Amino acid sequence: MKKVLNLVMIIALTAFLVACSNSEKEPVEGTLTLDLTGLEELGANYVYEGWLIVNGSPVSTGTFTSVTFPQSFTVKTSDLQTATKFVLSIEPAGETGAAALAPAATKILAGDFTGNIASVNSDNIVVDNSGAIKTLGTSWGKYILATPTDSDNTNEASGVWFLDNSNPPAVAGLGLPMLSAGWKYEGWVVLNGTPVSTGTFLTANVADDNAATSPYKGTVGNGPGFPGEDYVMGSAAGVNFPTDLKGATVVISVEPNPDNSPAPFTLKPLAHKVPANAANHTVINMGAGPKAILSGTVSR
Repeated sequence: MKKVLNLVMIIALTAFLVACSNSEKEPVEGTLTLDLTGLEELGANYVYEGWLIVNGSPVSTGTFTSVTFPQSFTVKTSDLQTATKFVLSIEPAGETGAAALAPAATKILAGDFTGNIASVNSDNIVVDNSGAIKTLGTSWGKYILATPTDSDNTNEASGVWFLDNSNPPAVAGLGLPMLSAGWKYEGWVVLNGTPVSTGTFLTANVADDNAATSPYKGTVGNGPGFPGEDYVMGSAAGVNFPTDLKGATVVISVEPNPDNSPAPFTLKPLAHKVPANAANHTVINMGAGPKAILSGTVSR
């Protein structure tokens, strides 16, 4: 009997030691750390969500709203070890059901793991269509001051149109890369420190989405078939229209679609302050905006 009891104790002790050894070697959970730059708070209705791509499928690493970094998240060790890529998306707050199991189309950052580090950036927002413009950082822009939607020739400095009329007929005034699903461009004029939209669009050679419904345009027509806006009716940002846009700042931003806010999103590849001596109906060149790329690192 003594030998049997000793054998049982040895087996139990061995099993305990093996379990402890495996536990030390293979913890169930590990830490994923995000250190990102350039993100802005999304407001009450949206959150950021991280995703690991594991065997080709997305695994959520959790949501967050704060844009102070670094931030750490607890993730299953097996997912951490086998993940090949990290993706950051913008998601509706409180999302449930099937939609919560995969990232939305608004994927803002992505990058592949090399060892334990993934360098992530916002280049995934752009679709490589083998054109000359492949990144937001190489975007260019031109615009004119004009108010083609009314018949009043005295208020031409109250409208902005992203076109080039140097050699008629007019052509698109924006050189922008094609955006992936979940994103759109939007034009803005900053009045009294407040951005007022000129409309959203996907491509620069057609009218923007609010061409026929703008509350600010005149009654003669919708304007040329390019993005832009006439501020000749109503008011915005404490400014009664028509006004004079000289001295205002013109901006092109990249916006999530659906949009998280009525204000411009953090990505602004083009911007320009309208010169005080700008001539109406004459092409003005835009400059680089304050932010054309977002980046960071993800470590496991």
